[in-house]
Amino acid sequence: MQYTIKQKPEQGGSARPGKRLEDSTMDYNNYDRGYAEPSMNASDYMTRTYRWMAGGLLVTFAMAYITATTPLIYLVDSLYFLLTIGELALVFMLSARVQKMSIDGARAAFFGYAILNGMVLSYYFLMFSVGTLVMAFLATAVYFGLMAVYGTTTHKDLTGWGPRLMMALVAMIVTSLVGALFGFGFGASVLYCGIGLVVFMLLTAYDTQKLSQMFSYYAYDGELAEKASIYGALTLYLDFINIFLYVVRLLGMNSRRRN
Repeated sequence: MQYTIKQKPEQGGSARPGKRLEDSTMDYNNYDRGYAEPSMNASDYMTRTYRWMAGGLLVTFAMAYITATTPLIYLVDSLYFLLTIGELALVFMLSARVQKMSIDGARAAFFGYAILNGMVLSYYFLMFSVGTLVMAFLATAVYFGLMAVYGTTTHKDLTGWGPRLMMALVAMIVTSLVGALFGFGFGASVLYCGIGLVVFMLLTAYDTQKLSQMFSYYAYDGELAEKASIYGALTLYLDFINIFLYVVRLLGMNSRRRN
């Protein structure tokens, strides 16, 4: 799964892409299923996963709007660095301890991250018009949906994509650091965002296929299956958020270019 390390968005600048964590926490390859009957079917598992993801997105966008339109924005401005550290801490905690956490604890960590992420992303409601944000959300939903369907329905094993996508993310992180130091021109910014968009679309298909793999191992334990659905929701949530951020930046650059 991946998590985002964000910096305050700047006009014409580039934010850092999401990093990627190895899936060492949900170690389904070494899980002993025994001979128990599945605690839920695949449809229930996928429904729960997408429900948690949708809930997290709703919380994030609602919190971003509330923060941007209330004095909370001043709090975020003064505590931006601490809020970012808090985001990363919650992602690491959920990733490293999800199997040991209670279901309620996993839910709390997920929605806590969604709240903090919404506060950090509130600057986008100040930088971009509502029309641009809505268009970016709709485009993201289409891109995400297409890749999620592909990841669910394809008979091709996408496991081999993982290392290549990891290398792409590392390259993007290095590039973003160089851009932060020396700046990006318009063409370089468009290329950077375009590549980031493609990478996270591919990650969406990759992560979606992994959901079914996780289910096949955790379906025999109701508690682990529920926590696996929350963990899977986090990976898809982060894919969606990163796609959205790249789309909104591309739309913003296009709008400024026309003006």
